[in-house]
Amino acid sequence: MHAKHSAPAAPGASQYHEVMVPNYAPADFVPLKGAGARVWTAEGDELVDFGGGIAVNSLGHCHPALIEALSEQAHKLWHVSNIVTNAPALHLARTLCERTFAERVFFCNSGAEANEAALKLARRRASIKHGTGKRTILSFRNSFHGRTLFTVSVGGQPKYTEHFGPLPEGIEHLPYNDIAALDKAVTDETCAIIAEPIQGEGGVIPGNVDFLKALRAACDRVDATLIFDEVQSGVGRTGALYGYMRAGVVPDVLTTAKGLGGGFPIGAMLTKREWAEYLPAGTHGTTFGGNPLGCAVAQRVIELVSAPDFLHGVETRGQAMRQELARIGDAYGVFREVRGMGLLLGGVVSDAWAGRAGDIVKAGHAEGVWCLVAGPEVVRFAPPLNVTEQEMGDGLARLERAVQRLVSAGG
Repeated sequence: MHAKHSAPAAPGASQYHEVMVPNYAPADFVPLKGAGARVWTAEGDELVDFGGGIAVNSLGHCHPALIEALSEQAHKLWHVSNIVTNAPALHLARTLCERTFAERVFFCNSGAEANEAALKLARRRASIKHGTGKRTILSFRNSFHGRTLFTVSVGGQPKYTEHFGPLPEGIEHLPYNDIAALDKAVTDETCAIIAEPIQGEGGVIPGNVDFLKALRAACDRVDATLIFDEVQSGVGRTGALYGYMRAGVVPDVLTTAKGLGGGFPIGAMLTKREWAEYLPAGTHGTTFGGNPLGCAVAQRVIELVSAPDFLHGVETRGQAMRQELARIGDAYGVFREVRGMGLLLGGVVSDAWAGRAGDIVKAGHAEGVWCLVAGPEVVRFAPPLNVTEQEMGDGLARLERAVQRLVSAGG
């Protein structure tokens, strides 16, 4: 009996529902190629990409330096597993330690895996150092830390845990930016506090500096682990290499992914030497984490993004984009606020557009600009950090046309 073969059909979004598990609701276009902040679809349309693969394509699509790094490594070594280490992983780990607070690095493949490792580390340290009663993890409402059962339980969005119980215990969720609630919740049983310096999926909400400092003080008070989830806010996204640097608040553990590989899957947990000692050989691992391909690409990303002139450019472009988004919002009554840092921005819809951020994004697709939502009330913008003035101008003009069409049609 011969195996059944089918000729490849022309790519189209409708094929998704024929072959894929329906856990996503993809847009009705299929990108085929990209360059910089532009993508071209199977239908031949061009879009300006203001979503950046959800803050992943830190240097845009098909950056020549990343192609070079990947191609060079592809001709040397792809995978060796964690039975041995490899040169690109060692090089990248040293670079991350030199340019952050960290003294030790654990590599994995995604933000969820990085957060899983961080939470396991915090629990293990507390249990060994203080006993099994010190196990409570404090997180914040509307936070997002990944899709594993542990990380989705720690995340502060109940819709993502529905029907997946029983859930891990010992997790409490507090209001974000609320120091009084934090101080009331922290006890000797607290083993860790995990927070995003900017809540991304929860609505692009920056943490107040005083709040972030209060997190550090609370952890110091009860010897808990302070974890900063910088999966979305890291790798230059805020105008600093990592967001904690802007606040001047140093965590014990930091998680990073998304923009770290510029589109190639890689994640990392950065931590201090003392914390790292609580994960000796055999206590945690991953087959693909720290593979030579991902580390070679991420090395080039970090080298480019961490340059002071590059980070200054992110800040400058972010300010310009924020101002123009605010102008569009005021002119058409669609945004009541534009918030965020650097090139992670959120247009909070006005009362008249309540719950309709998705409508604005969809209208943008029709006009050739690709944005995101951060919940039903926020249109999210996370373009490549090196987006050009021309790309930004084109994208914003297309967004304005989309908004104008929506308003003209009576919403």
